Amino acid sequence: MHIFFSTGDPSGDQHAAHLVRALRKRVPGIRFSGFGGPLLKETGADVLYPMTDLAVMGVSAVLPLLKTFLGLAKMGRRYLEEHRPDAVILIDYPGFNWHIAKYAKQLGIPVYFYCPPQIWAWAGWRIKWVRKYIDGILSVLKFEAKWYRDRGVQVEYVGHPFFDQISNKQLDEEFCQSLRKNGERLVGLLPGSRRHEVTGNFETMLEMARSIHRDHPDVRFPVACYKENQRDWCLEQYQKLGVTLPIDFYVGRTSEIIATMDCCAMVSGSVSLEVLARNKPAVVCYRASVLNYLVGKLLVTVKYMSLPNLMLNRELLPEVLYIFNVPKHAARMHAAIDRWLSNPQALHSIKQELEVLRDDVMELGASEKAADAILKLVEQKQITRAAA
Repeated sequence: MHIFFSTGDPSGDQHAAHLVRALRKRVPGIRFSGFGGPLLKETGADVLYPMTDLAVMGVSAVLPLLKTFLGLAKMGRRYLEEHRPDAVILIDYPGFNWHIAKYAKQLGIPVYFYCPPQIWAWAGWRIKWVRKYIDGILSVLKFEAKWYRDRGVQVEYVGHPFFDQISNKQLDEEFCQSLRKNGERLVGLLPGSRRHEVTGNFETMLEMARSIHRDHPDVRFPVACYKENQRDWCLEQYQKLGVTLPIDFYVGRTSEIIATMDCCAMVSGSVSLEVLARNKPAVVCYRASVLNYLVGKLLVTVKYMSLPNLMLNRELLPEVLYIFNVPKHAARMHAAIDRWLSNPQALHSIKQELEVLRDDVMELGASEKAADAILKLVEQKQITRAAA
């Protein structure tokens, strides 16, 4: 059996790697190939191109890379034509993956979307592409599964793989203790995993940290960076600030920082699920380009951008979406963090609400359930073809 994966985000790369391991336990000789990142490659999959190097989001970030994406999509089509895998598994990354889905469908290869695109949140008309190109959805959110089911799409709810990764993550307890060694309170800064997220939002986080330090000098700010070059860029921005703050920059320590911090400021993304799982209050921010903001105004159909708020359909975690005026929006972030630092009851109250939500939505075993579902779907498709 041969399974082709296509994913481009760091989180999607993680989910693909876990799913590969779950599938390999069930089918030891199974072969994997496709587009992904370093984690998928570590499983032994034949990775055609390191797509996580092109992890961008939004129209303004995609346009300069459009020629590259189209070239890679054609590379994928040639590979599918030559190797004819038994199934294609897409993981998020819809702008690119619609092309892969179309090519696979033209070749008669079944296509399944694991961690499907959030078309329930924006550009809902894309449901017609799901009906045309996708043989089945493996949904990771309960309300998402219902949304697809209500629109006549074959869907199976398997739970979110991020919760498995959090549960299985072995924290470096020595490092966690070192963060707390001076008894300081910790406000984590989580500027995102994509370069444009970091460069767009870290300035605002720094401005917020400067004002929080003024009002709460006992607070320290650990910064969770995804890559070394992102840490270097963040450190350079801090040095340009020209002030001294109790701030530290780390790579590969996101889980430890979240587990140890009192609260945080974070860029909207899948990290919100780890914040939820570890019961940590957060201010969610996202700086959009003018183009992305205008496109969003036309296409977005939901009120919130963070998954915990979407799950509740109300704003539990304060959200700050902005384009310009960094000081104004840094002040909005400051107001929420300051409230939690100044009022222990307010901090306790939001943690209680997060705990209730976590207990309701956190289910384990997503990768295992997804592996079982994929093998069942592929087998059914093969039986149908044989009978035709």
